[in-house]
Amino acid sequence: MKTQALVSRGPDTQFELCDVEIDPPRSEEVLVRLVATGICHTDLYFRRLLPAAMGPCVFGHEGAGVVEAVGRDVRGVHPGDHVILSYRSCGECSRCLGGQPAYCVGAATLNAPGLRPDGSAQLTCDGAPVLADFFGQSSFARHALALAQNTVVIDADVPLAPIAPLGCGFQTGVGAVLNALSPSPDSRLVIYGVGSVGLAALLAARMTGVTTVVAVDPVPARRKLAETFGAVAVDPDADPMAALRDALGPEGASHALDTTGKPAVIRGAVESLGARGLAVLVGLGDPSVTLDAQDILMNGKMIRGCIEGDSHIHRFIPELVSAFRRGDLPLDQLVSTYRPEDVNTAIDDQLQGRVIKPVILW
Repeated sequence: MKTQALVSRGPDTQFELCDVEIDPPRSEEVLVRLVATGICHTDLYFRRLLPAAMGPCVFGHEGAGVVEAVGRDVRGVHPGDHVILSYRSCGECSRCLGGQPAYCVGAATLNAPGLRPDGSAQLTCDGAPVLADFFGQSSFARHALALAQNTVVIDADVPLAPIAPLGCGFQTGVGAVLNALSPSPDSRLVIYGVGSVGLAALLAARMTGVTTVVAVDPVPARRKLAETFGAVAVDPDADPMAALRDALGPEGASHALDTTGKPAVIRGAVESLGARGLAVLVGLGDPSVTLDAQDILMNGKMIRGCIEGDSHIHRFIPELVSAFRRGDLPLDQLVSTYRPEDVNTAIDDQLQGRVIKPVILW
């Protein structure tokens, strides 16, 4: 079947909107007509990692749309269903069976772009294979093949553009607060980086009644939006430690969230913690971070990572959709929409801080 996809031909090239062929769904596959796809930092991160020699690739892992067809072995997903696509997990390893599919033993392989296990391609362009199946979806396209395992059925009356990023970015931010940090109303939370993930985390903190939230970000527009959601905004380029002391008091932060992946920011996040404080890291970036081990030891500080908000997608995403419908999680205030042919403008707008979360409307 003919469709269109945003194709990457290498780490230093722009995305191109191309005509491609997509296979019909195999016995275990689900064919989805995409309505909206969020653009995530992870798409750009992996694009930089893949050499051009690997050939063309389709990214995208925050897809939402309508099911057009399912394979004969698919259960629980039907043509006409409105769905959100998320990450893949095997469902069989000890971590999946233990309720932590985000940490699936096979996650790295299952969510990387490539071909099917038998070497066949889901997508071709001019007869040549295109790497796809990114996060089990490659949703930078008008149509995508997924599995029931990473397809979450939602009510048909929910607008798809604001909630498409629940497939990754929004669920990462919200889940980092609700599932990993678990602050109480009297906690003192500092969020480092209030792009789409950080602002989603801020909305989750507000939803749970946390009264002291500090948002640290160099972009004035992001700080202003964070203030409208009830945070104290701090410019990291203007004596941030003094501002943090004023906002948090002598005890420091009880909780900190880093969304940036930058070593200096992570170090500052850990330093801002008071005794027995918890820092959660969700940002992909430089893996080399130097921390003060004595400070961590003497103050009982805790540091942990968090993937995909520690979520079990078939339980967590419907809960977040319900919170959005109630008005408790106003994700629509974070989203700006673009046409597929404007994808490179959308990416530049995001990188320059002109928008929070760009979403492609198909």
